[in-house]
Amino acid sequence: MKLISIKLFNFRCFYQQTPEIVLARSDDRNITVMHGNNGTGKTSLLNGFTWVLYEKFTAAFGDPEQLVNRQAIAESQPNQAVECWAEVLFEHDSKRYRVKRQCRAYKRNISEERIIDYSKSELLLLVSGDDGRWTPHKQMPEAVINGILPKSLHQYFFFDGERIEQIVRSDNRNEIAEATKKLLGVQVLDNAIKHLKEAKKSLEEELKSVGDAQTKTLISQKQQIDRDITALEARLEEIDREVECQAQLRRDCSQRLAELGGVEEIQKRREALEAQERDNRDNLRRVKNELKQAISTQGYSVFLPNAIADFRELVGGLHERGELPADIKQTFVLDLLERQRCICGAELHEGSPNYEQVKTWLDKAGLADVETATLKLEGFVDEVEKQATDFWQGIDTKQANINHLKSNISRLELELEAIRDQLRHSPIEDIRQMQTRIDQVDRKVEDLNLEKGAKQQKITDYRLQIENLSKQIKNSKQNEGKQKLAQKRINAAQEAIDLLIDLKANRNELFRKQLEARIDQIFSQISFKALTPRLSEKYELSLVETVAGQEVQSGASTGENQILSLSFIGSIIDCVREWSKTGLVMGPDSSTFPIVMDSPFGSLDEIYRRQVARLIPRLANQLVVMVTKTQWRIEVAEEMTARIGKEYVFVFNSNKPDPQTDEIVLYGTSYPLVRESAYEYEYTEVVEVSHG
Repeated sequence: MKLISIKLFNFRCFYQQTPEIVLARSDDRNITVMHGNNGTGKTSLLNGFTWVLYEKFTAAFGDPEQLVNRQAIAESQPNQAVECWAEVLFEHDSKRYRVKRQCRAYKRNISEERIIDYSKSELLLLVSGDDGRWTPHKQMPEAVINGILPKSLHQYFFFDGERIEQIVRSDNRNEIAEATKKLLGVQVLDNAIKHLKEAKKSLEEELKSVGDAQTKTLISQKQQIDRDITALEARLEEIDREVECQAQLRRDCSQRLAELGGVEEIQKRREALEAQERDNRDNLRRVKNELKQAISTQGYSVFLPNAIADFRELVGGLHERGELPADIKQTFVLDLLERQRCICGAELHEGSPNYEQVKTWLDKAGLADVETATLKLEGFVDEVEKQATDFWQGIDTKQANINHLKSNISRLELELEAIRDQLRHSPIEDIRQMQTRIDQVDRKVEDLNLEKGAKQQKITDYRLQIENLSKQIKNSKQNEGKQKLAQKRINAAQEAIDLLIDLKANRNELFRKQLEARIDQIFSQISFKALTPRLSEKYELSLVETVAGQEVQSGASTGENQILSLSFIGSIIDCVREWSKTGLVMGPDSSTFPIVMDSPFGSLDEIYRRQVARLIPRLANQLVVMVTKTQWRIEVAEEMTARIGKEYVFVFNSNKPDPQTDEIVLYGTSYPLVRESAYEYEYTEVVEVSHG
């Protein structure tokens, strides 16, 4: 997606129609800068994009239901429709799209009270044909837009910079994971798997209709188990949603508990202990996985001492007998016999005494390749013996770490239980009630996790049963040609399903690992701290630091979380762009993305502002930045000016008598930021900055 322009009509502070705001989109000048004071329309413009494309608003956008310009409503007659719309022109995959969303407001006067009614929004999407004519798209507009840039990911491309750190605290990580995979075209694999499963069911019905009695019985049993698995998988999804809801409820309860008087320090202590417990459990899982990996890849070395001893005894005997290293090689003797001349000059004719005497040396000579192989094996055996020693040392270290982490977890559990017990017996009733609610949530989560484990085990058992039934079906009597053909088709469908599932899993893991590496690379370019980003399998972003050789969760600042979030966004763009170039992304080209940022530098210090201003324009294909005069600091201007293609000023016309005016100087020209309105109402106008 590459944004071309946006127009607004009666949208919030923009009275009547704005000029077409054309955005920079060339490769070398891809930045558009919007200058304006706070409250003059920058956030409204950002939400103009998100409203048109997704009917969504940022957290800082106040009263989102009141979109229609107040002056336009005031000038209207009762029950007269006041139109409000925003229109975005963009390009994607060599096609141009014009998307427009509009709504209406109606003023009603009831008993001297003015009431404003708002209509539902309407969305129109047009696509430009090869002849340049605009026609409605054949698909639903929402589906087209989501196929280009998923709704669940839009907040990572259109965002309020001062609140961007919330990305790393998002409670919708599953959405992040799924939407990120969508950009790779993984839904193509999902659809293929889904359709193949449906086709397989049809083929099984066909086999059931032509098969013998035994085959029909086996297929019926298998189909019932398939239905049971589907029901269990649906319940597992429900459990995951319930656990997430309970986790959010627990966070809310903990927050409310922290706000109650008298327990602030206790609650802080509990939160710190809970964080330590999570870190220890994460490290415990990591070390256990490392232990398994070490055993599976190096464990063989501990079973080789007897074989190594036999080898050394054999080689030692060869050395004692003088066979290693051999005084003379067989190839040397054979060469003498072939040339029929000894090294002393005597002729060696076949059958002569001299020939027979030299020939006897063949039995005493050694094989060169055997000697070479033996020397190599001796070196390999030495290395294996060292590996075995290192293996046991590594196992002992990991086992010691596991025991240490288990001990820490036990200690933390005791301390947490003591705090919980203290709160349960607090003399303040509100505290007791809140702790009781938290206990209920914890028990509910524990019950859900137990249920989840039981159902996962049940699914595993069912799949073993299906595997057994499939073998029986395959081996059942297949006298009829139709039955054999149907069985072959079922087997082919299942093989295709298995391959696609493996392909999807491999692609997902490959992308996640590449994304994590790219986040680390970008973050390290901006941050001056020795922190390492981590991206879990659930796409949970976090920062860790190494303390005494162990990774521990870092208490990241707001600025560091902002940088981490920007690194995440830039990494997605960079990785998907790279995958598109190499043909790994399925479906239409999805390698071009815009970033529209409102106030991105507010809470960053000078060093971080400069690094972000330098890096982000190189990561995004297109960048729209909205800044106040104070945010457009020297370091930001120095890094971005060379890449600016378009620049605008939001001029706020105030209806306040004698307002405090303001201006900004750009390229030697002064532009008003705040001035007195020529009318009785306030409004914002958009003025393009001249670079000439």
